[in-house]
Amino acid sequence: MNPRVLLFTGKGGVGKTTAAAATATLAARRGLKTLVVSTDTAHSLADALGVEPGEVAPGLHLHQVDTQKTLERHWGELQEYAKGLLAELGLDEVTSEEITILPGAEEVIALLELREHAQAGSWDVIVVDCAPTAETLRLLALPEALDWHMTRLMPVGRKIMKLVSPFVRSVARVTAPGEEVMSAGERFHRGLLEVRELLTGEQASVRLVLTPESVVLAEARRTLTSLNLYGYRVDAVIANRVFPGEGADEWRAQWVAAQSRLLAEAEESFAPLPVHIVPYLPAEPVGKDALAAVGEALYGDADPFAAPTVEPPLRLSADELTLDLPGADRSDVDLARKGDELIVTAGPYRRIIALPAALARRKTNGAVLRDGVLRVRFSSGGPDD
Repeated sequence: MNPRVLLFTGKGGVGKTTAAAATATLAARRGLKTLVVSTDTAHSLADALGVEPGEVAPGLHLHQVDTQKTLERHWGELQEYAKGLLAELGLDEVTSEEITILPGAEEVIALLELREHAQAGSWDVIVVDCAPTAETLRLLALPEALDWHMTRLMPVGRKIMKLVSPFVRSVARVTAPGEEVMSAGERFHRGLLEVRELLTGEQASVRLVLTPESVVLAEARRTLTSLNLYGYRVDAVIANRVFPGEGADEWRAQWVAAQSRLLAEAEESFAPLPVHIVPYLPAEPVGKDALAAVGEALYGDADPFAAPTVEPPLRLSADELTLDLPGADRSDVDLARKGDELIVTAGPYRRIIALPAALARRKTNGAVLRDGVLRVRFSSGGPDD
């Protein structure tokens, strides 16, 4: 059985690392074997917990990604080929090493390691402190986007390589990629697909962290729409740094009133999702005891580790595709059909949905966006052009 996987994301500076660390600490104290890991290159998890990576408390392990070692293990053949190719083109070894450590590699490797930890069967709960919102959305969209390209390019690439390899060395005077390089690419592709299957599965969900500020709330709404577009369940919202109303002086009372209005707006915007409140603390919660106290206050009587009851955002029936896009406006959403694919755009984000065979053979017969739900109907007949 897969472990419970909880991903925390939000606008930079809202306290998502604190929320993730508090949740992980609470899980371990409740007797659940817990791994907490970060896809954020800032690695602030260790600072929040006040420890070095490893077993930081009974049942609680902190993992920090070693990008270089893991990149060599997952993608060694591709990296070696790229280094060799650059050397053949006249670049020295140091330059080759630097160029082949790809931008974004650390985040991708963190996802691949997350899959390995989940498959190991050693953990009850895995908590992921994600990068700020924009980077998280790009990262979570990567497995499906890569699948689209690899499915089309890999078979063609193998055929082309068989034809052109004898000529590449003689004409271009560089080495063509061999079978081991193509196989490494396919393994990398499969690994990311398994990551997506894990993170969109029955035991995984995302928690949005925000502070009661207008700009932050607006971004959180857009993030919820985008996460649903890519098929990720959001099961809760965490409002951090909320001023307590008791005993407030005149200055703080103004903050309490402003935050109360925004919290009411958040509860309306994100309904039926629960909005958990973290009070504004007198000091930064650093260390396991302080974080455990935050976790208790954060969730109260709720069970933060129960399987999510939220439906998957994308649902298919015999003649309809339904996609939850909460907060989306008609002017932000665009729909197109190309062969057996449905292309859905919501704001700046786009998803290409490969239709199952039963729907791919049928024409689209209208679509409607109502109350944050996109419904695409299909009729009998061949696919649209």
